Amino acid sequence: MTDTDTDTDTDIDTNTNTDTGTETELDADATTTEVGTDTDTETLLVASLEESTGKTAITLALARLAQDRGERVGYMKPKGTRLQSNVGKTLDEDPLLARELLDIDAEMHDLEPVVYSPTFIEQAIRGREDPAELRERVVEAYETLAADCDRMFLEGGGQYDLGGIVDLTDADIGTVLDASIVLVSPYEKPGDIDTVLTAADAFGDRLAGVVFNRVSDVAYDQLETDVVPFLEGHGVPVAGIIPSERSLSGVTVADLADELGGTLVAEAGTDSYVERFAVGAMGADSALRYFRRTKDAAVITGGDRAEIHTAALEAPGVKCLILTGGHRPSGAIIGEATEREIPIISVQTDTLTTVERAEDIVRSGRTRDAATVDRMETLLADHTSVTSLLDST
Repeated sequence: MTDTDTDTDTDIDTNTNTDTGTETELDADATTTEVGTDTDTETLLVASLEESTGKTAITLALARLAQDRGERVGYMKPKGTRLQSNVGKTLDEDPLLARELLDIDAEMHDLEPVVYSPTFIEQAIRGREDPAELRERVVEAYETLAADCDRMFLEGGGQYDLGGIVDLTDADIGTVLDASIVLVSPYEKPGDIDTVLTAADAFGDRLAGVVFNRVSDVAYDQLETDVVPFLEGHGVPVAGIIPSERSLSGVTVADLADELGGTLVAEAGTDSYVERFAVGAMGADSALRYFRRTKDAAVITGGDRAEIHTAALEAPGVKCLILTGGHRPSGAIIGEATEREIPIISVQTDTLTTVERAEDIVRSGRTRDAATVDRMETLLADHTSVTSLLDST
C-alpha cells in the first residue's frame, strides 16, 4: 500500500520546563508514567495478537451490545494502521466504519489521533516524533470523545506491541487512558499459547479476558478442555471461544472478482468461499502436489500456464483460478472448469500485483460491514461472557 501525506506533524502546545538538573529529569520521568485523563468514563481496549483476528468486528459488536444496555458509547482507534488514501489524506478504514455503525458524530482526527503510517514510522526512527507529545495528542482526543459517553471502546493496532517505537503499544495506551483490555487471539495448536502468555504479562492486571476467535472444529475441543484450564490456572482469564464461521473468515469468488476488477470466463461456483491463495509458479508435477495440500484456496497464476491450470482443476481444495496478464484460457480449460464448478477469473494485472491485492481483500475482509458486526454480536452473546467484559472496566 502506498502512503500519502499524513497529519502527524500537527503542532501541539506543551509546557516547557526551562529548569536544569535533577528537577528537570524528575519532571520528565513523571510525564512518561503519569496517567492523566479528566473523565470518569469507563474504557475498554480491544487488542489483538496479530492482524486479521476479527478485532474490529468484536470492538464494534461490544459497543453495540453496550448501546443495547442503554449506555452512551464512544469509539477511538489511537493508532490508525489499516490505511487507505482519500483525497490526499491517509486514513484508517475502521474509524470510518465505527462512525457509521455506532452513529458517532466525531472528527476523524479525534477518532484516529496518530496515523501510524510507514512515513510516520520513518520520522519516529529519525527522532522527529516526540512520544510525550503523541501521548498528549491521544489523551486530548480521548477526552473530547469521552465527554458525553458512559463507556469508550478503544481499538488497538494490528498487533498489541505495535507502537513501541513511540511508547504507544496497546499496553502503554491502556495505562495512559486507564483502560481494561480484551485480548483477541487465534488458536490452532498448543504452541500458540506462548504468545498469549507474553501478551497477558504485558497487560498485567488490566487484562479483562482473552477471546479466542475463529477457532476451527478440529482445534475447539483441545482449546476448551486443556488450554483454557491451563491459562486460567496461570492467572489468565478466558472470556470465551468463538467458533470459526465461513461467512466471516473468507470472501466469495463473486466478490473477489468484483474487487479485483476481473472478468469471469467460467462462472459456475462463484458462491464458493476463498480463505487463502496459492501461487502457481512451478512445474506441473510439483504444482499438483502443492495444490492438493491446500484448502478453500484460489490459485493465482499466469494466464498462459495451461499445465498449471490443469493441475489446479484436479485439486479438491482449489475453489477458483485467477489468471493474470489478461490472457483467456483455452476452451478445453473453460469446459473442464465449468464441469467441475470451479470459476475462472481473468485479470489484467501481473501475478505479484494480483497476489498483493487479493490477499489484502481477504485480510481486510469484504464482510467487514454492518452484517458482520450484527453476526458478531450474536456470536459474542452465545460464546463469551459479555457481561464480565463490559463490567470489568
